[in-house]
Amino acid sequence: MTLSETLDDGATVVLINRGHWCSFCAEQLRTFSEVSYDLWFDEDVDILPVVTDSVPKLREMRDRFDLDLQLLADPDGEVAGRYSGTEGTSHGVTGVAATYVLDGQGTVRYEQVADHPADRTYGNRIRYVVRSGYEDPVGE
Repeated sequence: MTLSETLDDGATVVLINRGHWCSFCAEQLRTFSEVSYDLWFDEDVDILPVVTDSVPKLREMRDRFDLDLQLLADPDGEVAGRYSGTEGTSHGVTGVAATYVLDGQGTVRYEQVADHPADRTYGNRIRYVVRSGYEDPVGE
């Protein structure tokens, strides 16, 4: 899967998550799982959750948290490194948690990079940002 393929259909949300073990990641992904069909069907928005873990760990995470999203494996942190960056933790190389909304032309219209692992943007906020013409409800 490539970003350019999803942008051909419209806007795309890129989520960088730290790993299958991260409870904050699971909570964030659950909120995007709840709004993903609505965003796709009504707004032509694709969601690309990139997790710095292997495919077997992503399957475990998807099943454990009952996620309706295709999780994209980035075990070496290559994709995360191009966006929010990576950091070494007790779990190995992980991505710095971040949320990006790109319009159909690939322009970043919303960006939030976590200052702390618990600092996340959730699905309903991004749904609002997309539906309001990329205006952030709290002006960040």
